[in-house]
Amino acid sequence: MKVLVINCGSSSLKYQLLDMETEQVVCKGLCERIGGEGSCITHQVGVNKNKVESPFPTHTEAFAKLVEMMTSGDGKVIESIDEIDAIGHRGVHGGEKIQKSCLVTDEVIKTIEDLVPLAPLHNPACLLGLNAAKEVFGADKPNVAVFDTAFHSTMPSEAYMYPLPYEYYQDFGVRRYGFHGTSHKYVSLKAAEYMGRDPKDLKIITCHLGNGSSIAAVKRGEVVDTSMGMTPLAGLMMGTRCGDIDPSVVNYLKYSLGITGRELDEILNKKSGLAGVSGVPSGDKRDIEAAAKAGDERALLAQKMLNYQIKKYIGSYAAAMGGMDCLVFTGGIGEHDASLREAVCQGMEFLGIRIHKAKNQDCHGDVCDITGWRGDVCVLVIATDEELMIARETKQVVEAL
Repeated sequence: MKVLVINCGSSSLKYQLLDMETEQVVCKGLCERIGGEGSCITHQVGVNKNKVESPFPTHTEAFAKLVEMMTSGDGKVIESIDEIDAIGHRGVHGGEKIQKSCLVTDEVIKTIEDLVPLAPLHNPACLLGLNAAKEVFGADKPNVAVFDTAFHSTMPSEAYMYPLPYEYYQDFGVRRYGFHGTSHKYVSLKAAEYMGRDPKDLKIITCHLGNGSSIAAVKRGEVVDTSMGMTPLAGLMMGTRCGDIDPSVVNYLKYSLGITGRELDEILNKKSGLAGVSGVPSGDKRDIEAAAKAGDERALLAQKMLNYQIKKYIGSYAAAMGGMDCLVFTGGIGEHDASLREAVCQGMEFLGIRIHKAKNQDCHGDVCDITGWRGDVCVLVIATDEELMIARETKQVVEAL
């Protein structure tokens, strides 16, 4: 079976074609600046990349172009789209109605539309991808939606409910949903596989750390809590997102600054977090680390705040699960920032967390074990693969039809 995995943004379309017999990537690429000037596609087969400028007024033209790149010219990998058995789409917010990967139907599309207010950036983009795929590949080609929120649907009510009037949950769906679920699921399963254990026998804390970050407590293969909330703004401080703050700060700033709710939303989502504290506009951890090394006190403060918050979540989730067997770092920061991993794990010996400093500094491969001597908790750095997880889920749904 060959599965085409799609991750749509409002002006982009990222894709991978995977052969599920071997789970190898056949080709991958990115369509950029859809609906604007300078639109182009970068198509990659192995180490060979081919970038072509092409007009993409909508996602439909982008889909048509990627099909052309896959079926002709130097980047040809299949004879026709008939060789593609299914299309797997990354969905972000499935709410309470969609709690597992599913075949895309009119009812599913309606649910995604209804949830746009909870994911105003991501759900419209998902809909664009679903509609364009149907147009290019035809109505008979199976499309499967794999939602970031689905893996977190196992949270108990005491973890996902907010202490607000209960009718706000009933009427408006105000609750914790969690995100990055596809990544958390992939790395938790990968960790269990590495340890040679059944996921149902393990307590794992997974730290997906990047420009957007979240932590999940996975007990017996199911999420019991996660740091992001009703939206991806909650939890840890992130590149430009504030994470958890006193709710009264929102109203205080709104009236003190005399700004609109939309302007405040811009501050909390795009001008806060590492960027806001450090003054480094990009919010990129690498830029902040460079500034801290150069003696910038605010950049150093931002680093310390992030390390501290990650440490707090790990401790609280270990308490929630009654211990832990494995700690996983993944995502752009989690996989590549050795100094952060060391700082987070320092002083956590009381939980059984000890790391090997040399292994932590020289970390390579899909799974890197950085557990130190006398460490009771297995500490792993795992390269996440959300596309492969989406492809696996898609294959499972299609085979069950």
